[in-house]
Amino acid sequence: MLQRWIDDLKASAGARMRLTELRLWATGALIVALLFLCAAGFIAIEETYGPVEACLSGAALFVVIALGVIAIRSEFKRREDVRRAEAAKRAAQQSLLTDPALLATGLQLVRVIGVKRLLPVVVLGGVALGLMAARSAARDTPDAPEQPAP
Repeated sequence: MLQRWIDDLKASAGARMRLTELRLWATGALIVALLFLCAAGFIAIEETYGPVEACLSGAALFVVIALGVIAIRSEFKRREDVRRAEAAKRAAQQSLLTDPALLATGLQLVRVIGVKRLLPVVVLGGVALGLMAARSAARDTPDAPEQPAP
């Protein structure tokens, strides 16, 4: 059984290596094709307008491409920062309920008071926590309609 896992791992690693090699060759061919297209465009503009204008138009094209890539990269970075901030906020909200010290204190409280006496308090606390979480989620959602204060 272990040998079959090893054989499967070897086969999948080999397939990944072949795919990676094919991607590299395709990328190289695409780069060469783009270089020839740039050269053809340069020659066409040079014959019509002259060498200075051809150089300036090529430079302008690559500046526009670079600015587009920078804009896309900054948008991806902004979205990633927002996603990380939301994940940290969720983790901070959940960490109170998963805190070992809080859980140990709760277990000791259950031992001292008893389950039958503590059950109504726990139910009311759960309802209150659910209402607070729903209100917090509604307040954090930008598309939610505003609710009047009670």
